[in-house]
Amino acid sequence: MPHIFQRLITVSIALVLSACAAPPQNVDYTAYRIAKPQSIVVLPPLNNTPDLRATYSFLSAVTLPLAESGYYVFPVALVDQTFKENGLLNPGEMHQAPLPKLREIFGADAGLFITINRYGATYQIVDSTVVVSASARLVDLRNGELLWRGAASASDAENRSSNNSGGMIGVLITAMVRQVFSSTGDPGYPIARITSNRLLWAHPPNGLLYGPRSPEFEKD
Repeated sequence: MPHIFQRLITVSIALVLSACAAPPQNVDYTAYRIAKPQSIVVLPPLNNTPDLRATYSFLSAVTLPLAESGYYVFPVALVDQTFKENGLLNPGEMHQAPLPKLREIFGADAGLFITINRYGATYQIVDSTVVVSASARLVDLRNGELLWRGAASASDAENRSSNNSGGMIGVLITAMVRQVFSSTGDPGYPIARITSNRLLWAHPPNGLLYGPRSPEFEKD
């Protein structure tokens, strides 16, 4: 039996390493480079999770990476309020707005459409893990052309030590603390910021290109 377990572990490690070693698929930036968007309006994200905090928690984290990447970003709170004043009360309705209308109202070159696929804590027997994953697409509001799409994920387990000096008692205490915090606060918020940075900070050959306000513009 020990030999069987050892072989399973070996195979599992090999699979993980092969997955990590797989070369990334480069994005076709042809339309993106032609469009050269200068301004982006970010629509409140669609929330495909049961956590009602996901949309606005994630939305609060999108401006910094986009602005630092060289784009003018319309104030997200103002954008959200403008939609609601025009009768579009939730992200599902907002994402169905005609692109020419978005261009007319905001004057933006491009619209960023985000979908949150996972948000919050996943509980296990004696522990919990907070995961936030999202996907996005950047669309040219002038002609409706897709400029870019991407996805990113982050977890609080990434920085956890694999060793616990407190043994099982330490694991149980840590799990209890996490669960109390999850019920009283929003453990997904700091992880959402990491996911947003991974998703929206310019990083060719798969992420967004640098915008015209960045010194790296057209150098990638």
